[in-house]
Amino acid sequence: MAEEFGSDQAGGATAGQLLVNTHYIKDLSFENPNAPLIYGELQKGPNIDITINVDVNHLQDRLSEVVLELQVSAKVGDQTAFLLELDFAGLATVGEGVSEADGDRLLVTEVPRLLFPFARAVIGDMTRDGGFPPLLINPIDFEDLYRSRQEADARLAETGSA
Repeated sequence: MAEEFGSDQAGGATAGQLLVNTHYIKDLSFENPNAPLIYGELQKGPNIDITINVDVNHLQDRLSEVVLELQVSAKVGDQTAFLLELDFAGLATVGEGVSEADGDRLLVTEVPRLLFPFARAVIGDMTRDGGFPPLLINPIDFEDLYRSRQEADARLAETGSA
């Protein structure tokens, strides 16, 4: 699987800025600690908590591994229905003409955006195979998450230096 990211000249960028060489499940865990009794409690509807993180590991000059880390916890009352942890990764190459700062932004925004549909499918399949309705996570705006993190880091730097 190789996907190129880039726009035409009218968009101001050139094709080949970012190439996702491959994607894969790096780590996957599903726990159903209260089966089979939890299935009788599902009519109450579980409370779902999802944590998302993006980790970038620079491997070579312009080659990086981007890991989309998702942790899902479902509870019915005080009982855990299921716990799911997925590290879904991709190998991405940043084009030669891309600055380091722009490359870092692409790795934490565009690569996760491209990986997310595959990770979402794995989570849906795992929850269904675990005996629960498939969990279909809504799309995530990784650009917005990036901006929020940048703003939070800037506020922290301001308060830390004051």
